[in-house]
Amino acid sequence: MKLFQLVFGLILAFCSTFALAQAIDINTASAEQLEKGLKGIGPAKATAIVKYREANGPFKSVDDLTKVPGIKDKALDKLLMDNKDQLTAGATATVPAVPAVPAVPAAPAAAVPAVPAAPKAPAMPAVPAVPAAPAK
Repeated sequence: MKLFQLVFGLILAFCSTFALAQAIDINTASAEQLEKGLKGIGPAKATAIVKYREANGPFKSVDDLTKVPGIKDKALDKLLMDNKDQLTAGATATVPAVPAVPAVPAAPAAAVPAVPAAPKAPAMPAVPAVPAAPAK
């Protein structure tokens, strides 16, 4: 029974690691959330990210982190590699979609009188078959 509880506990611990790994939105996360949630981000970089965001508005993509002082291309590549699928630029950076133009209802078809069909030529009566001559 103890072995079962131990194995069950390990399975739960393993699964909770994946359940708690959530994407971090660089447009809404606090400096503390960035620092604790991302590998390779310390307090100085986390604060710099938040200050840049407050001064310049939301990031359009994760690649915009290179605009933050202290984060260069190589540092961003390492950050993305260390934090696979955990870093997003969130929904606030997306350009709002242009609302769809409602379709114009089709105009009702105008009642066009039907053109009467041309009368057909009268059928010619079938020519009666010529009676065969009686056999002699």
